[in-house]
Amino acid sequence: MIRAMPPLRIAIDAMGGDYGPRATVPGTALALAQRPDASATLYGKRHLIDVELSRLPSTLHHVRDRIDFIEAGDRLPVDMTPSRLLRDAPSGSLHACLAALRADEAQACVSAEHTGAIMALARRDVGMLANVARPAISAAIPTISQRPCYMLDLGANVDVRAEHLVDFAFMGAAMVRLVDSIQLPRVGLLNVGTESSKGERRVREADALLRAHERSHFEYVGYVEGDALFTGNTDVAVCDGMVGNVALKSSEGLARMLGTRLSGEFQTGWYARLVGWLATPVLRRFMQELNPVRYNGASFLGLKATVVKSHGSAQAEGFAYAVRRAVDEATMKLPERLMP
Repeated sequence: MIRAMPPLRIAIDAMGGDYGPRATVPGTALALAQRPDASATLYGKRHLIDVELSRLPSTLHHVRDRIDFIEAGDRLPVDMTPSRLLRDAPSGSLHACLAALRADEAQACVSAEHTGAIMALARRDVGMLANVARPAISAAIPTISQRPCYMLDLGANVDVRAEHLVDFAFMGAAMVRLVDSIQLPRVGLLNVGTESSKGERRVREADALLRAHERSHFEYVGYVEGDALFTGNTDVAVCDGMVGNVALKSSEGLARMLGTRLSGEFQTGWYARLVGWLATPVLRRFMQELNPVRYNGASFLGLKATVVKSHGSAQAEGFAYAVRRAVDEATMKLPERLMP
């Protein structure tokens, strides 16, 4: 009896990232183990993919029949500018993934290539939604409540205009409604203060446009400062790519520093080690909540199809989060439902 393959297929750039197939192959298998409605095609060097498939633990052997692979080129040179990538970059695994997406051979793409490469090639090969001028990278950050805060843009656009920030607000709110089932997401503009006179001109102009716009799909809460990102009082924080990227990387660095400092403090003496031993379950839950791996997987909102970027340094567990995010977004047909 021939087993039917799941209709939802994810194209995986197996060569991208710091670890290549060592992270992407087991990460894909981990994701498929939790998403039985999906299958994946790995694009990359066959001999390297074969090695990693053979190393999958027995607990993941049952997903092998949902993983295909297609020979493709290597990862892209890290020093190539987006303009040169579009002009004369060698065909690689990312090109193959995006081509499969364009040809409807896959419903989503996941890559750990650098942001500039994914954005430039995806805009060309996948295309943009009508009425959206710029794609925006969005990812979740943890808060003290049970609701994450989604930030965008996180690096796709450094130089933006006010109308681009307004587009980001609408796309972010639509994503939160669909992904987290929040009917009236709270949207704020990340700024240096909450007073109406604060901030760059483009931020003030975006604020005026959002206040004047009919907002039946989200609640605009005005300006939010950086410390408010983690309170849980805002569902979507809108900013330009440079501000968002710095904020995200700073929060990830802070989480790692806290973990290191806490571990060190509990090794300073016998009493500290005893307290640390007693507090181990609580500390483990705390560090797991702050672990950036749990929030790996940034969506390029504004494209015609789902494209998710994994952190370049992500290993198998982190890459699995990115694949699961791609499966979820493709299942709900997120791209075509973003703009009103």
